[in-house]
Amino acid sequence: MNIDPAATAWLLASTALVLLMTPGLAIFYGGMVRTTGVLNMIMMSFISIPLVTVAWLLVGYSLAFAGGGLGGFLGGLAHAGMAGIGPQTLHGQVPELLYATFQLTFAIITAALISGAIADRAKFAAWLVFVPAWTIAVYSVVAHWVWAPTGWLSKMGVLDYAGGLVVEIVSGSSALALALVLGPRIGFKVEAMRPHNLPFVLLGVGLLWFGWFGFNAGSALAADGLASAIFLNTLVAGCLGMMGWLAVEQFRDGKPTTFGAASGVVAGLVAITPSCGTVNTLGAAVVGLVAGIVCSYAILVKFKLNYDDSLDVVGVHFVGGVVGVSMIGLLATAVMTGGPRGLLYGGGLGQLGKQSLAMVVVAVYAFGMSFALAKLIDRFLGFRLSAADEKSGIDLTQHAETAYPEGVYGHQAPRHSASFGERDESRPRTIDDEDE
Repeated sequence: MNIDPAATAWLLASTALVLLMTPGLAIFYGGMVRTTGVLNMIMMSFISIPLVTVAWLLVGYSLAFAGGGLGGFLGGLAHAGMAGIGPQTLHGQVPELLYATFQLTFAIITAALISGAIADRAKFAAWLVFVPAWTIAVYSVVAHWVWAPTGWLSKMGVLDYAGGLVVEIVSGSSALALALVLGPRIGFKVEAMRPHNLPFVLLGVGLLWFGWFGFNAGSALAADGLASAIFLNTLVAGCLGMMGWLAVEQFRDGKPTTFGAASGVVAGLVAITPSCGTVNTLGAAVVGLVAGIVCSYAILVKFKLNYDDSLDVVGVHFVGGVVGVSMIGLLATAVMTGGPRGLLYGGGLGQLGKQSLAMVVVAVYAFGMSFALAKLIDRFLGFRLSAADEKSGIDLTQHAETAYPEGVYGHQAPRHSASFGERDESRPRTIDDEDE
């Protein structure tokens, strides 16, 4: 089989689109936190790019997609360090090096998503340890189960076109585990912790939506009619997700918000990720609308159950992933899947049962492994900031920087040459200094 130039060109573009999603997520998350944590939030996404890349190229890709492993539960080490893969090695009709890079961009953003649950309170050094360990122990394993031809969920007939299980439910479950290990932020349910920069949030979600076309349509690994249908499904679901979330806000709160619009887009895109290659255009509209409505209520659960999922990774990504994976069992059409059908298209309960089993197994595994990793890191390194550092502001205490010239909450930030709380005598006095 020869390289397909059109498919390769589309996958090259899609890989770049998906990689752009991580900086987009950084801006999205950065706008959602308070002024004292924006740089740290952005850095947690950006540092995931090199951390996951190293782990993926060393062993992650091999464990996820190489043969000769543990009977459908884990791949082998034949491609550790990308051994045995060269420019002419093919995966289908595209170069395997490109396919490995495309899959790498998925792993990167999945790790970065988790950071939203622990905003403002995690040691940066602990995050540096967690990300590569998690990539190998959690992400690569689940990717093998679901996407490798020899994976046990894949052989069972579970459908997950672009990552409802592997990306969304895995990140949401892992996020919940870390939120529980670290505990709530100081002031959770007492202080108003509103987004500090809504234009950042909207810019970030725009970049995410742009990249999501590569995420979903690129997974077709071809420039064909199926990729075109998936492209449209991705657009439709994002639109209906926004409309569903805004409708809930109008009904519940009396005002539709820009923050709700951004959140609704993400909810719709999350839900269509697993189902984009299995449902028709009408099905995509239903998936997006249901996700927008359900996730807008799901984000409130953390206040009742008292876990601090800072940026609603559980409420949007886990719940949205569950919606999308479940909808495959209801709305999958043979025209899109080439065979399997959902309950509402005459397929019976079989596919819905497979999807449900996969959701439970993946969620339990991701949660359990992430909880264990976080506990180990907390035991030996400490995962959470001290109370004093958290109150001082994570940007300043972890990175010795602040995002804005005015510093923290409108006060002049101390220069690096002075201790926190002391005036830097190297600069001229100002009226503000006299006021102090």
